[in-house]
Amino acid sequence: MDCGGSWLASGSFSLTILLRSRETSHGGPWLDEVVKLLRVVQAALFLTALSNASDYVGSDACKTCHALIVNQFFRNPHYKSIASGTETPENTGCESCHGPGKAHIDARGGNATIVAFSEIGPEKTLDACLRCHSQTISRANIRRSVHTQEDVVCSNCHSVHNSKSPKFLLARKQTELCYTCHASVKAQFSMPFKHRVNEGVVECTDCHNPHGTFAASWRMSSRPRMVDQKEANEEPCLKCHADKRGPFVYEHASVRIDGCETCHMPHGSTNAKMLKRPTIFTVCLECHNGAGSFGIANNGAIHLSSTHNMADPRYQNCTTCHVRIHGSNADALFMR
Repeated sequence: MDCGGSWLASGSFSLTILLRSRETSHGGPWLDEVVKLLRVVQAALFLTALSNASDYVGSDACKTCHALIVNQFFRNPHYKSIASGTETPENTGCESCHGPGKAHIDARGGNATIVAFSEIGPEKTLDACLRCHSQTISRANIRRSVHTQEDVVCSNCHSVHNSKSPKFLLARKQTELCYTCHASVKAQFSMPFKHRVNEGVVECTDCHNPHGTFAASWRMSSRPRMVDQKEANEEPCLKCHADKRGPFVYEHASVRIDGCETCHMPHGSTNAKMLKRPTIFTVCLECHNGAGSFGIANNGAIHLSSTHNMADPRYQNCTTCHVRIHGSNADALFMR
């Protein structure tokens, strides 16, 4: 993508400042020679800028061959670059993405004379889009995201001219688009207990940022999977399950440090409440087995009391007594 116009303009402006400062300063003959050289460079920059500007022909010239695209372009969010009437030629309409059109018209078409996104490859496609779409924090990590590392870039998910989605210019409905690659996740959303993505209640982007995220603040950042952080760097689960947010007087360490995935499957599960195991006490025993020497009291995860007979059904549903298992403001054992 040609960004020469803006660079040349800024370069010429800088040289003008230098030349004007010379008029108010005193120096020897060597400085006069430098000024002469700068004037030559400034003139060259100006002529080059005029030459580059003449290569831009405007979007109306594209209508001759691409009538369908141009006639529908007013519905496109990118049309505001034309409607504003204030953008420079390299940032207006078709040529803001596809580059100067003069050579393309003179050659009567051909991918070699224009920026054709079907030909330029993932890296240049990303560079072209980020000329304008790099200002928001939501795309700050796009170059190091898993998608970019796997050569999945803007044009794989978005369709600028033939979008089938009412927003974001997506190539298809969001769930269908994500399921194209994430088939295992699609299967999880068909399990008996799941987040209702297929039903349209929630979407993938309610929890994930496809453009990449910062390192997660939970689970020691070991498995963020482009999970988007919400308020106060929290897990996205708390955006809906706000009653689990806290802070609590008595925190459940596994919830606060390791996060929701310690006990729950985020997409779907065969177990009630989307738990990782079919019975609650088996989930608890993953940690509460008396092992280790960590924690506030340096006693590891608390071992079960001798009065708790796990063979007795009365003790197999831990949350019957420990009702505030996500955290409590009244009881250290989460009983109220």
